[in-house]
Amino acid sequence: MSDNAPRLARMRFRAWHRGTREADYMIGGFFDRYHEGWGEEEMSWFEDLLEQDDVDVMAWALQTQPAPPRFEGAQLELMRKLDYVEIS
Repeated sequence: MSDNAPRLARMRFRAWHRGTREADYMIGGFFDRYHEGWGEEEMSWFEDLLEQDDVDVMAWALQTQPAPPRFEGAQLELMRKLDYVEIS
């Protein structure tokens, strides 16, 4: 068991329990697709993202609003691809 397992479990729960199905798919799907390769920097970024309002996170990912500079970078670029969202 990884030292980060409890931390990742909290992140996964929070990512998949946002309040709307759309946010769950976007944020939870992103977590599921990418978390295995995360180090401390990526985990801290995601934890900070989880503290933000869903409407803002979704707008940054869809590029309908500019993201704050602290969120810009490789992680947000991956989120913007939306290739991790599976719609059945």
